[in-house]
Amino acid sequence: MTAPFTPPPPPHEQSAHSQSHSPHAAWPPPSGGAGHDGAYGYGQDGPGMRTELREAAVITVAVALTGVLLGALWNWLAPRIPLIGEVTDGSWVVYVKETEGEQAIGTDGTFALLGLAFGVVTALAVFLVRRQGGVPLVVALGLGGLLGSVLAWRFGLWLGPADDVLAHAKEAGQGVTFSAPLKLNAKGALLAWPLGALLFHLGLTALFGPRDPEPPMHPQHHHK
Repeated sequence: MTAPFTPPPPPHEQSAHSQSHSPHAAWPPPSGGAGHDGAYGYGQDGPGMRTELREAAVITVAVALTGVLLGALWNWLAPRIPLIGEVTDGSWVVYVKETEGEQAIGTDGTFALLGLAFGVVTALAVFLVRRQGGVPLVVALGLGGLLGSVLAWRFGLWLGPADDVLAHAKEAGQGVTFSAPLKLNAKGALLAWPLGALLFHLGLTALFGPRDPEPPMHPQHHHK
């Protein structure tokens, strides 16, 4: 008595059956899956998110601290508004020596130009340190520039002439010209640094940033 003949399964079913019973079929995963370079690791395209956030925090602090230098330059380069103090009817009166002067506009313009220059320099430095870019790095650059502008504004005021104009006039003497305290009338100048940094960094990334590899070209087979 002969056993019934059972035909073997098709080749593709044999391959699937052998892979399902193979102890090594599920590991290592195929490229692009969850393995050491997928969901279980940081990946080969760049550092992990924790590393990027740590770098972003360092960049934010470093960029913001350079605002001290901007404040010192602003206090040094900004034009001064001349004031004069006089005694009238027994009381001190302080007035602007040149009523048609443009020193106030020049003070705001100096801060804005310096902010743009610092934006270009910090964007270039950040790009040279880390060419891969990334959203955390861009946010850190913009936030650091804004904090640096605020720090420069307050530090420049602190370095400049005293806010007590009447006391300064009495100290200088009647009819003696002295400088008014620094003021930033156009608060929009605070955005010159972060906007300049973001735009310049975007241009550097577009021109010199890393490029994604192009997919390989497969030759086309012509069937007759």
